[in-house]
Amino acid sequence: MKSLTRREFSKLTLAALAGVSDMPCIAASPKPNSKVRGVQLGLNVPYSFNDASMSSDEILNNCVQLGFSAVELRTQPVEAFLGGPKEIIYAKNRSSAQTEELANWRTSAPVGKAAKFRKTFEHMGGVLIQIVKVDGLFKMTDAELDYAFALAKALGGRAISTEISRKEEELQRVGQFADKHQLMVGYHGHAETRPEHWELAFSLAKFNGANVDLGHFVAGNNISPAPFIEKYHERITHVHLKDRKRIKAPIHPSARATHPLPMSSA
Repeated sequence: MKSLTRREFSKLTLAALAGVSDMPCIAASPKPNSKVRGVQLGLNVPYSFNDASMSSDEILNNCVQLGFSAVELRTQPVEAFLGGPKEIIYAKNRSSAQTEELANWRTSAPVGKAAKFRKTFEHMGGVLIQIVKVDGLFKMTDAELDYAFALAKALGGRAISTEISRKEEELQRVGQFADKHQLMVGYHGHAETRPEHWELAFSLAKFNGANVDLGHFVAGNNISPAPFIEKYHERITHVHLKDRKRIKAPIHPSARATHPLPMSSA
């Protein structure tokens, strides 16, 4: 196992995306390819673009221009595409009436149309929707949970992601739906998340998994995430990469933190 600093990792990634290596990329092909040494790199969208209300067309165009061929996609642009109530979908704080209205819409939403959304991303843009981020998953009704898993599958997602809960009953309930639909849920952790929080989720359902944020993990646990990832690799849906130092230090611009990234030697 070879360790690379974030600066070295960034240089490697940029070189690959720019076509310096023999990896195909958008500069040499009409479709992007952001797979580096067998590892699929992607973007968390539209979060990475700092615009929660960005349209699906803008998201796709940005990904293609940047050369990224995979995304973790939030449901908001998809639900807007399906004809959902935009003023509620994009609302930061929903009233109880709005929450009920959205729940009712979801139970009869035209999930089949998501195939067209997926086709646009995959076939026209060359961008795979690998992870579907669902906000407020634990607050959803049973019918909404069935909808969320069906939507993720229709989009081609191999997992759902959501923020982790500390409540055993919530992890168990969502895990039951994950097992029912046989689709992984990657629980995203922050600096306060400990390995045992994920281990609890793992014990409650076969399809409960972890979305390990490397920066948060290092800052909050003051140890390398590599042993945890190696031990539970079958449960890791994906990882988030950001620069943070230990002892809950703030997030840094790329390549300024000090913790090395473990990577398999080529």
